[in-house]
Amino acid sequence: MEITKLIKTKIKEKKIVIGYKEVMRLMKTSKPELVIIANDFPEEKKKIVEYNAKISKTEIKEYQKDCVSLGLLCGKPFPIGILAIKGRK
Repeated sequence: MEITKLIKTKIKEKKIVIGYKEVMRLMKTSKPELVIIANDFPEEKKKIVEYNAKISKTEIKEYQKDCVSLGLLCGKPFPIGILAIKGRK
């Protein structure tokens, strides 16, 4: 499934977690289905997310546009650098 369609579907199902702290908390407590990172997400934080995703065996995909476009796709008036899709437990 295309990444934009996947995000839109999961937003309607209310299975999206937005923000670095919330995504990190989700990765440490339960297992997200997928983590999506905007292409202009800070490199230092990206490495931390990748490390935690490796530990929790979570897939990471990079959104090919910037965080402003990701925020607009989610219907938010602010930039979103990272989001996770809730899934398996």
